[in-house]
Formats: sequence, structure tokens, C-alpha cells
Amino acid sequence: MARKTEQPAQAAPKESKPNKYRDGRWTVPSKRAKGYAADRKAKVHTYGPKEGNELTDYEAGMRSGYLQCQTDHAGMYKYKKALSEGKSKEEARELSRRPWKKK
Repeated sequence: MARKTEQPAQAAPKESKPNKYRDGRWTVPSKRAKGYAADRKAKVHTYGPKEGNELTDYEAGMRSGYLQCQTDHAGMYKYKKALSEGKSKEEARELSRRPWKKK
């Protein structure tokens, strides 16, 4: 009869590199976002060839949509919401990096 050989011990699971996009970190708003926010607040064009002209409803809507997209995707909305609910900055930071809970 053949002698049974011992199985080599299984190697420890390979540590995977964390996904830098998974935790929902946000970056500093772009120059475009800062400009759009200034335009919306002033309700006029603050830079470019139309500087000083009033924003049309379409242009104001485009800026609102762009800024909302930036905020939502970045997690800042969740962060500010948590702060307004009375959570600490550390708790708000943690909540802003989690995915939305399905209801």
C-alpha cells in the first residue's frame, strides 16, 4: 500500500489591496463647481463672455444639477445631513463613506 503523504498547510489568504473608490471618499470641489456655486448665489454669470448677464432658468437648472451630482457622488450631502442631525464630525465622516441603506 502507498503511504499517505501529509497535505501541505494551506497558505494564508492573500491580503488584497483596498479599493480606493469603495469607501466613498470625496475630493475637493472642482473649479467648475466653485464657479457654478458663485453663479447660482449671485444669479448672474460671474465669469466668461456672459459675465454680468442674468442666468436663464435653463442655465440655473444646469448649474443646480451639476452641483447636486457633485455633492451626492462625493458624499458631502450625507456628511452635512449627519452633522445637522447632531452627530459628531467623526460619526458623520463614517456615515458619509457608507453606501445608502436600502429601504
